[in-house]
Formats: sequence, structure tokens, C-alpha cells
Amino acid sequence: MARLLISAAHKSSGKTTITLGLCAALRRCGLAVQPFKKGPDYIDPMWLSRAAARPCHNLDFQTQHEAEIHATFNRYPADVRIIEGNMGLFDSIDVEGEHSNAALAVLLQTPVILVVNVLGMTRSVVPIILGYQHFDPDIRIAGVILNSVAGKRHEERLREVFARYIDIPLLGCIHRDPELAISERHLGLVPSNEAVEVDAKLDYIAAAIERQVDMAQLMDIARSAPPLAAESSEGKAPRPEGGGMTVRIGIARDAAFGFYYPGDLEQLQQAGAELVPFDTLHDRQLPAVDGLFIGGGFPEAHMATLEANTGLRHAIHAAIEAGLPAYAECGGLMYLARAIRWGEQRCEMVGIIPGEVVMYEKPQGRGYVRLRETSHHPWPGASAPAEFYAHEFHYSMLENLAPGLTYAYDMVRGTGIDGRHDGIVYRNLVANYVHLRDVEDYHWARRFVDFVRQCGVHSGAA
Repeated sequence: MARLLISAAHKSSGKTTITLGLCAALRRCGLAVQPFKKGPDYIDPMWLSRAAARPCHNLDFQTQHEAEIHATFNRYPADVRIIEGNMGLFDSIDVEGEHSNAALAVLLQTPVILVVNVLGMTRSVVPIILGYQHFDPDIRIAGVILNSVAGKRHEERLREVFARYIDIPLLGCIHRDPELAISERHLGLVPSNEAVEVDAKLDYIAAAIERQVDMAQLMDIARSAPPLAAESSEGKAPRPEGGGMTVRIGIARDAAFGFYYPGDLEQLQQAGAELVPFDTLHDRQLPAVDGLFIGGGFPEAHMATLEANTGLRHAIHAAIEAGLPAYAECGGLMYLARAIRWGEQRCEMVGIIPGEVVMYEKPQGRGYVRLRETSHHPWPGASAPAEFYAHEFHYSMLENLAPGLTYAYDMVRGTGIDGRHDGIVYRNLVANYVHLRDVEDYHWARRFVDFVRQCGVHSGAA
């Protein structure tokens, strides 16, 4: 099982761009590349999925058990598996580093490629790399890629320094090039479902990586990883199996909404859902469906177009009022509110949630959360533990909410809708700021499909 973990000395080192280039370059060589992303993230995985032409799956210590991480990593056959880390190699939510990229490298016995931004540095790079190399003897830093190299003379000096002081292979020197950059906004990179000429950008990045990285040596390192034994399934919660009649669930897939975990979509399909995409920006009516799933995204960046599509807004409002089962997360919650207000601009949305979304300059809810289901949660088959982890990342809040709302979740830790609750329950709708993930501790997908099946409500064009 050839595999690599691409990490960095610190955040904003260019790790994501380099990982994208590696995935695209290896795919262009004819290899089947399976990407993974550490931690809770949608945007980088969307780009990685496009670069590798395969869905990128997340590996997350906080929401998954170690055996589940192993199982996810083993589940998808490929010629090479590439994990993009988050933050720096040893950064973690705890002081012991138990949830760090380094811990993931140890768990999966995976060689690390360290990306170091050398802007303004030559010899000073030595103590940085030596410090990372010797900090934890269990980590195998098998190669280094230097980023933001100023030019040919800078590269020559860096190679001289490497040859004299460092015994780790220098796999490449990526020269500074503004064309390698991907536009960013408040949550990070502009998602690939919104970016213009995505494939052309990825081709450009891949070509730059092919020119400046020793791809043969990189693959030799990937193939040097030791055999990774499959984890025993003993004692693990079984993955839900499908059953019952197939239901059609409409899923918003467009430039405004694209934050979905591939594993969750797999679980919805395994539970008996046919996922029917619709476009909130251009479709004037709903397709014929038995339920709705509107995930996260950036509705605020498209709110004028969303407002202008009155036909679909009214159709969704009428369908939910008529009892169509629906689930919405973060951006989906925003779209279902009365309006979105961002600075001086205010745009009408679906209006099924009795509150107005207000955008702020700083995050209003960010990071891992801990939830507890209330007795008002409508989905059948509750078998979750008393508390479970999820995550949130939003720059908005729901304001001027009508009193007396019913909630599906109590916030044990985190912000949610009001710091105490999340998951507004209205008719057959559950809408929350928090992003759920279908994992062993909380199999939400099967329960939602069963709920859609139980409701037996249909909506949309025939």
C-alpha cells in the first residue's frame, strides 16, 4: 500500500497547493490516486477530489475511533494513497499531540513529506528541519519539499545547505509563482464547485510540480511504507445496511451548496436513498423527491441569485410546509431562513425558518462541538450515545428568531443556533448550524432515510 502524508512546518506553507499538484501529477501518470484529508474540512477535499478524480475522505481523531480511521483508509483500493494534513505536523488540540498529523502518521505507519516555506531563508531552514526530524523519533520524515523559493540562485544555495547539514532527501524546490495560488475567502480556499476553470488551474499546478519535484523518488518513498494490516472488526459497531424501498432524496449541488462528506453520501445510498441533485441557483422547481438534503456552502456569496430564483424558493417553502422531510446544515439552514443580511445588502431566502441570518467579520461558531439529542428529534432509531462530536464553522448567526422553537440538539459544547441549542425542528425539517458526520458514534444517514421512508410524502415535478 503505497502512501504518503503531506504535512508542513506550519500553516500557510503551501501544503494544499503542493498536495493538489502531487495528486494531479500522479493521476496524469496513469496512477489511481486516493486522497484523504485530516480533520473536519470540506473545501480542501473538494479540490483534492477534483485533482485525483476520486472522492476525498476525511480522517478525524475527534469524530472517529482509531479502528474506524484504519477502516476508512483501507476501504478504497488505489495505487497510492495521499493524506493532506492540517495545520503543522505536530499541532494538536491537546498538549500531548494525540490528534496531530504526526499521530496519524504513526497510526497509519505512513512516511511524511514535510513542506517548508523558505521565504527569506537559506541556512536558517536547517534548525527548523532538524528540529522536526528529532522531535519525535516515531515519525519518519522521509522527504522535504521547499516552497516559495525565490529563484535559481536561491535554490542553488538551499541545495548546498541541504547537502551539508541534512540527511533527508530534498525532493523539490517550488519557485514562487502567483499563478499557483487559489483564491481564498473567509472559510479558506474558494471551493472547486465555484472556482472558474478548475481543471486548467489543476493542470497548471500539476505541471509545476512535475517540473520541480522528483516524482520517481517520491513514489519510491511512498512504496517504502511497511505493510498496513487490516484492522480487526471485532468489537466495532456494524456499518448500517440498507433495507426497505428506495426513496428519492433531492440534494442541493451547485455553486452555493457543496459541503458534503462522500462517506455520508455513500451511507445515504447504502440505506436506500437515490440522491437526486438540484440547482438552487437555476432550477425553477424541485425534482420529484421524497425528501431534501441541503448541505453547507456559501449562500451568502450567491444570495442575490438565490433570491432571484423565486420559483424554487416558493416550491421548497410549500414542500416543507406540506410535510416533506428535510435536513439542512449551516449554509442550508441559512438558505431556509427568512433572509440573509451581509453589510448593507439583504436578500430574501426560503422563509421557512422564522429568523434572519446576519453575517459577521469574525467566526461566530468554530471548531468541534459536543451535542446531545433531545426528545424532540424526529428521526427514528435513536441509538446514539448520550453525547457525540460534530463540528461547526460559521460567520453568521440567526437573529430575531421567533419564540417557542423546538430543537433537536442541546449544545454541550459549541455555539449552534443560540449557544444552548441546535437543530430547529419544524414539521418534518431538522436544520442546524452544526455539520454532522456519519460515523460509528452517530449513524445519522440511515435514520434520516428511514424517516423519509416513514413520512411517505412526495414533492416536486413529476
